[in-house]
Amino acid sequence: MKLAITGANGHLGRRLIKTLASQHEIVAVVRSSSACQVLAQELGLLAKVVECDYGNAASLGEVLKDVDYVVHLPGIIKESRVNTFKMAHEDAADALMTAIEGAQVQGILYLSILGAHINSTNACLASKARAEKRLLEGVVPARVIKVPMVLGEGDFASRAIAKKARRRLNVEFNATSLEQPIYAGDVIAAIINSIDDEPSRDVIELAGPESLARSALIRRAGAILGLKPGVISVPLWPGMIVAGLLELLLPVPPVTRAMLGVLNHDDAVDTTQAASQLGVRLTSLDAMLRAVLGP
Repeated sequence: MKLAITGANGHLGRRLIKTLASQHEIVAVVRSSSACQVLAQELGLLAKVVECDYGNAASLGEVLKDVDYVVHLPGIIKESRVNTFKMAHEDAADALMTAIEGAQVQGILYLSILGAHINSTNACLASKARAEKRLLEGVVPARVIKVPMVLGEGDFASRAIAKKARRRLNVEFNATSLEQPIYAGDVIAAIINSIDDEPSRDVIELAGPESLARSALIRRAGAILGLKPGVISVPLWPGMIVAGLLELLLPVPPVTRAMLGVLNHDDAVDTTQAASQLGVRLTSLDAMLRAVLGP
């Protein structure tokens, strides 16, 4: 089977390619020439790496013309004036729907975020949901898998938790917010099993086996490392004010209100049915943390 993976330069994209390269022909699709160069050097002969504007249906159609299945991974939680949520999510979904018209693509998998909903007051979550809707209503069956924080060896989220676990004291916005992290290897297994199944049109919420407060997650990570990090919880509203000011003043703010809202979303879902449907045996939280925190 020939697969196209969009957003291939992310942690999950690179990991997926290295796992599937011996079984499938892979086209790794990225947005920039610099990402194309770096990924091509890293992957060597494992995949054909191509640069393509995800919002350009004509260019995307050329990339996908002889592809059997698309794994669509692009997404952002922080927008800027040059890369909005609409561009990253909805425009990319629209272009993909147009690009596959007349192509041989038989199925699509879209990785989304827990909490994405059309009526969400959060701009990112609402945009993600609109992208989901476009894909689910397309002529080609699309499976949407919604996940929370994904932890994998060497990725940004794992490094951030490791840093907090090693601090004596952490100040967190709303540290009682619930996290339900999932191991990157489990997400990869869910994607692979979806590719191997008959294409389907459905939405599945997949998360790790344990939901806990962010403060408890930091302390749990500390315990894995033999440390006792402290956590002080502060209200979210001061952060929202600062983020709003940064949005007004900077073209690419380091933090936005929507980003804080996504990170503050409570993740607490029953994983039993989803894990069974996707054929995934979920990695326990402690095993996950031991794998990703490093020495």
